[in-house]
Amino acid sequence: MMFNSNKNLWIVVTFFFILCPVSAFVQEDMHPMEEKKETSKTTDSLLLPVKVAVKPKALDYEISQRLENILKSTDWFLDPIVKVKDGVVFLEGKTRTVEYKKWAGELAHNTQDTVAVVNQIHVMAPSIVDFQPIIAGLLEQWRSLIRTIPSIIFGLLILGITWFAVKGITFLVRLFLKSRLKNPLLQRVVIWGIGLGISLIGLYTVFHLMGLTDIALTIIGGTGLLGIILGIAFKDITENLLASIFLSVNNPFHGEDLIEIEGITGYVQRLTIRSTILLTLDGNYVQIPNAKVYKSNIRNYSSNPNRREDFIIGIGYGCAISDAQEVALKILEEHPAVLSDPEPWVLVDSLSSTTVNLRIYFWLDGKKHSWLKVRSSVIRLIKRAFQAGGIPMPDDGRERIFPDGIVVRMISQKAEKLEKDKTVIANAIQDTEKTEIVATAAEGKLNSEAAGIKEQALQSRTPEEGSNLLKKRDC
Repeated sequence: MMFNSNKNLWIVVTFFFILCPVSAFVQEDMHPMEEKKETSKTTDSLLLPVKVAVKPKALDYEISQRLENILKSTDWFLDPIVKVKDGVVFLEGKTRTVEYKKWAGELAHNTQDTVAVVNQIHVMAPSIVDFQPIIAGLLEQWRSLIRTIPSIIFGLLILGITWFAVKGITFLVRLFLKSRLKNPLLQRVVIWGIGLGISLIGLYTVFHLMGLTDIALTIIGGTGLLGIILGIAFKDITENLLASIFLSVNNPFHGEDLIEIEGITGYVQRLTIRSTILLTLDGNYVQIPNAKVYKSNIRNYSSNPNRREDFIIGIGYGCAISDAQEVALKILEEHPAVLSDPEPWVLVDSLSSTTVNLRIYFWLDGKKHSWLKVRSSVIRLIKRAFQAGGIPMPDDGRERIFPDGIVVRMISQKAEKLEKDKTVIANAIQDTEKTEIVATAAEGKLNSEAAGIKEQALQSRTPEEGSNLLKKRDC
């Protein structure tokens, strides 16, 4: 698990390591330039002996031979010729720089028994097609590269040791945290942090051995600065990542819990480093950013399986409220899905213009039954019981005005027969309702829809990939 995430870490380490020999190479490549500058400076102020001792009373040919041998030994002059006549030195030949010419003249002047110096050395102009400096530079760069090969090999050896150290130490840390830290995300963060620290130590060692300590300190110091910059630039991403850590530590919900966040109700499918994924009751996936989840009120219906439902039903002012309460309470007590503990209630909620409103409270086991189905069943059964008990349930009051009055007529025999038929039909309807079962075919078996939702989740594709940071709730 660690080195799935450590791939990115080793890519960074390898990138910096590649920069090591390049930086060293550049640094080595700068040395010839520095040597050239030092040579130039040395040439400007070459230390010459006060006198070149030949022997007392040196002869002209001896002075000539001595100076010519010195000029040839330096390899700075092309075909140097030295002539001496009566102590006067004549210098001839070619050289590449004015400094070399000046040096030869001062050398001859300081030679024993020299009376005067005539410096006729010609300074050659650089050729336009002269590739010698380029070739010399390339050769120097090649030599610098060859000199860095031992450092590269030793650096690779150190990185290899570092890699094995990271693997071994993180494996031991994973075993140590397995029984002490249950949260998978925190385990990954701790292991990744330890691996990063060891990798930085190995990288610093490589830079230090290659003489690039300043670069190593800059990289290590810049790691913290880079973290701050990334934290500001990717504020939302960082906020979601931290929220995922806090959520996985606090565990306000488990996998497959039924929760409600910001008015969205669904079963928890996954918690990734970016979002919490819910499968709603209508079969849709919803991704909620972890930062929003952490800041919101979370209603967990699975933490306590018992759930209370309520609804309002109105009765007429002409009937006794206690009788209606008794009828409704009997339905609740006999209903198989309604819990007796906590006990159900039938309370007077309010008085409207036409009805006395009763609010029915009852509890059910959310793991076994669906509150939507049980609520439908209870409303249907209480409504049937009120009708059977002669408890009216009037609708809202309406007023109708007859400006021409109402004509009253006696009910004919035909009308009386029609009313009698209506009564028979009503009695038949009531007799049919008395045989009605607790749950209709439309309401199913009143069982919870959790199993169906889980089945849909298994057959569908999760909209977001990534490790699930949650574990399923223990049944």
